[in-house]
Amino acid sequence: MHPAPPISAALILVPLLFFFFFTGPVIAWRPWPNQSLNKTDFLFGGSKKYEGSSEFVQLKYHMGPVLTDNITVFPIWYGSWQSSQKRIIREFISSISAVDSKPPSVAGWWKTVQQYTDQTGANISRHVHIGAEKNDRFYSHGKSLTRLSVQSVIKSAVTSTTRPLPINPKSGVYLLLTSEDVYVQDFCNNVCGFHYFTFPSIVGYTLPYAWVGNSAKLCPGVCAYPFAAPKYIPGLKAVKSPNGDVGVDGMISVIAHEIAELSTNPLINAWYAGQDPVFPVEIADLCEGIYGTGGGGSYTGQMFNGEDGATYNMNGIRRRFLVQWVWNHLVNYCSGPNALDQ
Repeated sequence: MHPAPPISAALILVPLLFFFFFTGPVIAWRPWPNQSLNKTDFLFGGSKKYEGSSEFVQLKYHMGPVLTDNITVFPIWYGSWQSSQKRIIREFISSISAVDSKPPSVAGWWKTVQQYTDQTGANISRHVHIGAEKNDRFYSHGKSLTRLSVQSVIKSAVTSTTRPLPINPKSGVYLLLTSEDVYVQDFCNNVCGFHYFTFPSIVGYTLPYAWVGNSAKLCPGVCAYPFAAPKYIPGLKAVKSPNGDVGVDGMISVIAHEIAELSTNPLINAWYAGQDPVFPVEIADLCEGIYGTGGGGSYTGQMFNGEDGATYNMNGIRRRFLVQWVWNHLVNYCSGPNALDQ
C-alpha cells in the first residue's frame, strides 16, 4: 500500500459566505488554475462557513498527541535565499510568542490555536521559538522534489556530518522552505505547502514536518494571493505586501497555516473533521482564504492598509503580516485577532 499523501495547505473548495444568509453547498473560490473535486470537498464544501458559525462542521478530537511542550521550529533553507527573506520569516515565527506585540498581533492569532488540547486537557504550548537552522544552498536533491524526496532533504539535515539538526519528535517542527527556483510535486496546482510526518524507513525517525515553497517565480497569483493576482482571472487587483517581498509575504500565511495544523494534528490522528485521516479537514483548512471580518468566497475580509499602502491584518515584533484565520472549536467559527467584534 502506498503511504498516505501529505496534507495540502489548502483544500480546493472553500465556502461562499453571503453577508446576510447562508446558502447551500457551493463551489467556493481559490485561484487554483486546475480545479478538481473529490468526495471530501463535496462533503465539506457547504460546511466551511467562514466567520459565521456552522453546525455542519464536526471538528473532532481523535485522541492523538498534540504539541503541548514548548515548540521548536527547525528551518531548513533549501536553495538560494537572501538574508532579508530569512529575516522576515524568522521574525514571523518569533512573533508567535511575542505577547507584548501591538494588537492585533500574531500572538493574539496563536491564542486560538492554544485552545486545542490533548486527551489530558493540556493545551497547545504558548511558546514557539526558532531552533537550529540548516542551509542547503547547493540543492542537494535537485531543483525538482517529490513528496518523498522532501523527506530525503529532511534526512540530510538531521544526519549531516556537520551541524546536524537535533532530533526532536515530541515538540519539534521541521520546516522545509524551498526557494523560488525549486519546484515541489503539485506546487501551484492545488498546494502551496503541506505537512505530514517523516517515515522511519526514509529518515530514521517519525518527525512532524512541513514544506512551504516560495511562489514568486512559479505562481505568485496562486500562492502569494492577494499580493499577486492570477493572470487568468481578469479584474482582480493585487494589494501591496507589508514587507516588500511578494513571494515571502505570501509564504508567511502558508507557514502559519502549517504550523497551526502541525501543532493540533502532528501525526494525523488528533484534531480534524471528516472520517478519513488521509483527507482530513483541519483547523486552517476550514478558514482558507479568510483574513478578516466578512471574509468568504473571493473576498478576503476586512484588512488594514498602512500609511505606506501595504495591506496586513496583524502585527509582529517589528513587522506587519497578513495571516489567515483559524477555526475556533469553542465557538465553532473562524477567528482572528483583527475581528471587528474583538
